[in-house]
Amino acid sequence: MQNNNPLSPHLQIYKWQISSLLSITHRIVGVINFFAIILICFWVMSVLFGYNSYQYVQASLNSTFGKFLAISLCWTFSFHILNEVRHLSWDAGYGFDLKIAKITGILVFFGSFILTIVFYLLGRDFF
Repeated sequence: MQNNNPLSPHLQIYKWQISSLLSITHRIVGVINFFAIILICFWVMSVLFGYNSYQYVQASLNSTFGKFLAISLCWTFSFHILNEVRHLSWDAGYGFDLKIAKITGILVFFGSFILTIVFYLLGRDFF
């Protein structure tokens, strides 16, 4: 006898929810932030190696790819921080209601983009 009902939901029949998308994104962004922190440490260490090495790093940050990387990393850090604040409220026992969880998930997603735009507008005059 063949069982046609799978025990676990399959991607074709599973309905995606905001909490699952945020969870997956949070994990991916955490790995990206790990490597970004290493990259930032090398950038800071380039000051110790002299003016030429720092000038090379500064020139690469002023390129189109460097600006894209800086804006992208700004979004990943913003998203990760806002989602961690959401998790801290869960640890305190707040926000478990399904409606509140959806609202805070949407706020985290759009808030990270808003923070990235604000940081870009504030920081574009510095570089």
